[in-house]
Amino acid sequence: MPKKVETLVLHDSSTPVFGDIQKGGSVVVTSSGTLLDIVNQARAHALWPLTFGLACCAIEMMSTVASRFDLARFGSEAFRATPRQADVMIIAGRLSKKMAPVLRQIYDQMPEPKWVISMGACASSGGVYNNYAIVQGADQVVPVDVYVPGCPPSPDALMYGIIKLQNKIKQQSMKSTRQLKILEVIPSQQEKVNA
Repeated sequence: MPKKVETLVLHDSSTPVFGDIQKGGSVVVTSSGTLLDIVNQARAHALWPLTFGLACCAIEMMSTVASRFDLARFGSEAFRATPRQADVMIIAGRLSKKMAPVLRQIYDQMPEPKWVISMGACASSGGVYNNYAIVQGADQVVPVDVYVPGCPPSPDALMYGIIKLQNKIKQQSMKSTRQLKILEVIPSQQEKVNA
């Protein structure tokens, strides 16, 4: 099945229009052209991770936004310090049973849609800490979307996990059109410039 190519012209008051020629603002969408594809593409490439480092994996998580690895290339450079502004939680390090209720509370404070990345062997399965104080996998507390293995995993591995999460987000479907209630489809009205 051939892909349909559409050109959407986005216009606002700052985009000049001279007769039939409009300067700037063109976006090319190559897919089935549905609104859901556009929304998923925007969600996947505008992730705001939550700063939630628990142990040594947090150092590797911090280095992904440094100049050597530059997570900003994938649209995820804005690490948020509050759960109400974040949409992806990266659990970096071992999760103690004392910290588990706090993790769940922070997860519940995040707005929908939200995703979770479990970074490192300790967050994914308890790692070498097979004792009474460590939760044997963060998926016992919150639903995990992507697991990043390693002890500690390299920044490259976390970036690969973020790319996998982006691919997962692009494939998501919406349960109903009510989830798009914040979007209004308004036909664009071009302004004429009298020059």
